[in-house]
Amino acid sequence: MSIDIEPVATAGLVVREVRSGERDGEPTRIAIARRTYRAERHDVWDAVTSAERLPRWFLPVEGDLTPGGRYQLEGNAGGTVERCAAPESFSVTWEFGGSVSWLQITLAETIDGTVLELVHEAPVPPEAWEYGPGAVGVGWDLALMGLGLHLDTGAAGDPREADAWSVSPDGVAFVRAAATAWGEAAAADGDDPESARAAAERTVAFYTTAPEA
Repeated sequence: MSIDIEPVATAGLVVREVRSGERDGEPTRIAIARRTYRAERHDVWDAVTSAERLPRWFLPVEGDLTPGGRYQLEGNAGGTVERCAAPESFSVTWEFGGSVSWLQITLAETIDGTVLELVHEAPVPPEAWEYGPGAVGVGWDLALMGLGLHLDTGAAGDPREADAWSVSPDGVAFVRAAATAWGEAAAADGDDPESARAAAERTVAFYTTAPEA
């Protein structure tokens, strides 16, 4: 599946919000992304919950995808399925690198198709906020882009092509637009605007620097 998009316009399809929260007495930051897809809700639900379809636009997954079960994404996070109410929403823990955060996906029918809302809440000490919400937000932006391409064409993505695209001029434009928007959302939640912009620039560098050969 080739990545043929207008990068800035595609990044603009996502509405981003940052909130401050708390879990078990610990402060958290919450990244929220919403995008409307021109697809029926049952189709979007199948794409985001089916072990057969997830690898076509995201990552291969193993494990038990029912409530209480454990899942593992290839080379990425694993966790526990906390709740599943098909075809409206599900929530899982997101366990990676020794840290635990929480992910919730909600689907709502609209006249234009289906609105997907992604909520990712993580405990973030102030000193760990170097990249701001874009650290996780841009990764989700890229995934939501891949989901859109899959829903539009039915085709499967090529991870190698996606990696190459992310450091291409179009990929850099997409990441910059998304990271800038996450920085603006962080500033709207109370972050110092200059610090939020600097964090967004660090996020751009992180996602668009080609790995050494």
